[in-house]
Amino acid sequence: MTQQTPPQLTDDGRQLALTLGEGHHRLDALWLRERLPDAETLDPQTGQRLIEAAELPLDLSLTQADVQDERLVVAFSDGHRGSITIDELEDAVRCQRSDDNASRVYWDSTLATPPQASFKQALESDPALLDLLDQLHRFGFVRVTDVPVSEDGMQPLIDRIGPLRRTNWGGIADVKSVANAYDLTMTQRGLEPHTDNPYRDPIPGYIWLHCLTNAADGGDSTLVDGFEAARRLRQQDPDAFACLTEVTPRFRYHDETTRLESEGPLIELDARGEVTRVRYSNRTERIDLMDSALLRRYYAARKAFYQLIRSSELTLELKLSPGEMLIMDNYRLLHGRTAFQLEGGVRHLRQGYVDRDSTASRRLLLKDRLKPAHDSEAGTADNLARTTQGASA
Repeated sequence: MTQQTPPQLTDDGRQLALTLGEGHHRLDALWLRERLPDAETLDPQTGQRLIEAAELPLDLSLTQADVQDERLVVAFSDGHRGSITIDELEDAVRCQRSDDNASRVYWDSTLATPPQASFKQALESDPALLDLLDQLHRFGFVRVTDVPVSEDGMQPLIDRIGPLRRTNWGGIADVKSVANAYDLTMTQRGLEPHTDNPYRDPIPGYIWLHCLTNAADGGDSTLVDGFEAARRLRQQDPDAFACLTEVTPRFRYHDETTRLESEGPLIELDARGEVTRVRYSNRTERIDLMDSALLRRYYAARKAFYQLIRSSELTLELKLSPGEMLIMDNYRLLHGRTAFQLEGGVRHLRQGYVDRDSTASRRLLLKDRLKPAHDSEAGTADNLARTTQGASA
């Protein structure tokens, strides 16, 4: 983007005022100094900072600022000189996380076209893999077809994205009814909407649920967009929403070989007040004894949230067939199932976890490498999604 007006030093040189495109910005001297992309400040290979930023003088000021050949050239009171391209500066001042989050599609039971991808295509094609990961990011889940019907059939696609997360249950584990079940998922009962393993630190980022057989009567998967539920709660009952962002219940899993405990709010916000994670696990939640007024406020708020995530208005129901798989964002999506009867046949699924960092890294690297073609296709897909979704973002 082209610089529109000359930069001006303000606050005795401790700030730089400038316009980039249509945006006007005030940049602190320290902020500029610690991110200049010169070899003395940042390592050229890794982009990691070489200077100790905390040792820079707090009263650091700019003594000169000018634009030359689409670069901002600056000098500082500590004698350092450097430059940064206008494009790099624009990227630095633009909040990329907000841009990324803006592509999310919030949905409810009226979602007309659930996101879908082909296992075979994603395995063989980078654009197809990026499309799968983009849909996962935008909707919080994606239904994958053409998965090999074998116990570790989903492993090759996991290997394309990031390492399998191992837990006390191993890597890829069975989800089927067994005697003496170590978890309620291994029974025939229906499961309420929940997020997985909030007692772990870190919580697994993505759930991969692969169907081998599903001939039992019942056992349909239920999906709820936790971000949409949180959005509605915030709109309908602001006090309940605030309570669920403030109170931090504990979650625990105990058996003969494992003791896992963690804590966190049912609705977690980022620094900008945007919902960044939901937790809900009735089976494993333990709330500490606290002031009665706060405790009753929490119970009422939790009930209000529960009524939303259990409502038919927000619940999408589907039945996986052999060779199909769901990939679900465990920070956003609440999933469950209807009860099933084995008299109708066998229900056998396999489940694994992949962490958020490797998944996000793969998507962003592919997005950078395939950027021109991807941007065009993504714009068309976003427009289509917004015309077919039932819930507003």
